[in-house]
Amino acid sequence: MQLVVARIGRAHGLRGEVGLDLRTDVPEERLVTGAVLRTEPPSAGPLTITGTRVHQGRWLVTFAEASDRSAAEALRGTELVTDVDVSDEEDAWYPHELAGLRAELEDGTVVGEVVGLDHLPAHDALVVREPLASGAVRTLVPFVRAIVPVVDVAGGRVVLTPPGGLLARDADSAVVDRADDRPAEAGGE
Repeated sequence: MQLVVARIGRAHGLRGEVGLDLRTDVPEERLVTGAVLRTEPPSAGPLTITGTRVHQGRWLVTFAEASDRSAAEALRGTELVTDVDVSDEEDAWYPHELAGLRAELEDGTVVGEVVGLDHLPAHDALVVREPLASGAVRTLVPFVRAIVPVVDVAGGRVVLTPPGGLLARDADSAVVDRADDRPAEAGGE
């Protein structure tokens, strides 16, 4: 299975260096000089790393195939991928392990299916497809233990304990009562 290691960001300087949006916890192992990484889209690569450095907390990389700023800028948005097996860590999952899992509440009520994982600035979010009477809806569920206490890959499910209103299915039962929505009383202001 392929794992996205990083997404190439904007060019840095004039000599083909690019910033990376990391998707790995071990960049020092996956992004070493001489490593050849496949790309998504495949037409952009493969790319050979010729240098890496960290500048102000951001990983910067140069590739043999992009020797100037124009070539580096053309790579923007390209994903760097590598082959991986199933995660052997107890509390870590690859996106491909999560896709297809049934999303259910603690009582067993099925609310949808995990279709992906979004990497957001604060934390990752499960992308859950909720089938509703009006059609399927894409819902982002914060991938934090308080809301997703159980990830059972072998059992094909994740258990959600969402706060009220997080899921699209809750929208029909939401009650909004704001003071400025009420009609003015007779003889009042």
